[in-house]
Amino acid sequence: MKLLGYAPVFWTSLRGYNKENLSADAMAGVIVGIVALPLAIAFAIASGVSPEKGIITAVIAGFIISVFGGSKVQIGGPTGAFIVIVYGIIQDYGFNGLMIATIMAGLFLILLGFLKLGTIIKYIPYPIVVGFTAGIALTIFTTQVKDLFGLTVTNMPSDFLSKWVTYGQSLSSINWWSTAVGFLIIVIITNTKRFSKKIPGSLVAIVVMTLAAWILQQYCGVNSIETIGDRFTISNKLPELFLPTINFEIMKGLVAPALTIALLGAIESLLSATVADGVTGERHDSNSELIGQGLANMLVPLFGGIPATGAIARTMTNINNGGKSPLAGVVHAIVLLLIFLFMMPLAQYIPMSCLAGVLVVVAYNMSGWRTFTALLKTPKSDIVILLVTFLLTVVFDLTVAIQVGLLIACLLLMRRVAEITDVRLITDKINLNDDTDVLLDKKYLTIPDGVEVYEIYGPYFLGLGNRFEELMSTMGDKSKVRIIRMRKVPFIDSTGLHNLVPL
Repeated sequence: MKLLGYAPVFWTSLRGYNKENLSADAMAGVIVGIVALPLAIAFAIASGVSPEKGIITAVIAGFIISVFGGSKVQIGGPTGAFIVIVYGIIQDYGFNGLMIATIMAGLFLILLGFLKLGTIIKYIPYPIVVGFTAGIALTIFTTQVKDLFGLTVTNMPSDFLSKWVTYGQSLSSINWWSTAVGFLIIVIITNTKRFSKKIPGSLVAIVVMTLAAWILQQYCGVNSIETIGDRFTISNKLPELFLPTINFEIMKGLVAPALTIALLGAIESLLSATVADGVTGERHDSNSELIGQGLANMLVPLFGGIPATGAIARTMTNINNGGKSPLAGVVHAIVLLLIFLFMMPLAQYIPMSCLAGVLVVVAYNMSGWRTFTALLKTPKSDIVILLVTFLLTVVFDLTVAIQVGLLIACLLLMRRVAEITDVRLITDKINLNDDTDVLLDKKYLTIPDGVEVYEIYGPYFLGLGNRFEELMSTMGDKSKVRIIRMRKVPFIDSTGLHNLVPL
């Protein structure tokens, strides 16, 4: 069944579905749900909200993206890419502002899907994507230094450079127990894959180190390791539906952040779906995927959730554990819901340095430093885009970085196209060999006196009028007739037409 060309793959994937598929999806869904648990909690806390909001997001968004999306194996939920923008919105507009921005972002995603613009994301320059992704990774790492080392900081500044100054001033307050827990978490996560790729390293690390911290507290008198329960009141109560308070002045200020959330969500979800296609041999529907992502982000905030998108790591975990259809994503959401209802109180014992260690690993994996350094060997224009986007993401914010990065990319593209466009003066004979509508049975046409013939090769648009004028000024005003041949012009814009009028 299609609505304006929209057809979620959930229903088509059930054709020919059998018990073997159900068994595989159920097993994959359980494993992905377990893997998603610590990540959902960590992303929520790093974004500036309570732990349960991360799990609620993973439950609702995971279900909606699986049922209404365009990929058979996509797993949705909160991701590290949103931490920076979500934290910034909450600081400036509060949680009500985040609700409005997320709903607006969901609407933008749905519009992109129905307008069949799912493929437009492919035209975002690669250096921009690498630049802001690396910038997000560095920002995430920076925000976790305090908890990783157990530093005592009274007033944490919001900007990047001031954070590091504050860390330097707080070195004397390092909690060595928290530091040990955080670094052991990193060691366990990075080494778990050596033994088994199916065992979720983050979950193993958190369980082991939470148990170790509890033993230290109960039997060794170590009470200085801060836990989630010390900072948050843990609740396993199902959230109630509530609507944001609408303020049109605030909405105006949230348009740019909402567009950033939508763009990030679209890029990450379609990238995840594309990677999944390469492994499974299937083909996702980009437009349906965007609509599913949009529906999730419009509904999640109404229950206190945060922005969500397709997650590459969880999607690959689903595939590696035998997930065949969107039912695996549904099972993953149900597993998380059951954990939330019956085991959420146990989360209060998790040390904050545990979550910091998990996010440090996430930041490292997200940074793509090998790709970043490889791009530093590319043409200077790409290096400029990469570094500007990276630095603006770190020093200012993601919204500014993407806007400026796209602007620079567009200007450089216009410059490149302008450089390959050529305007020539033909002084002797016109070559008619490539003309399809020649009236004369001749290969060349001699140019008579008093006639100037110019030929344009390539696109003719903004910025090329001056080149034409300079060429004609060298000829003086001695021609009675000017002929401009445009058979080699693939397109011309209104500015190009305007520049031709006075010629």
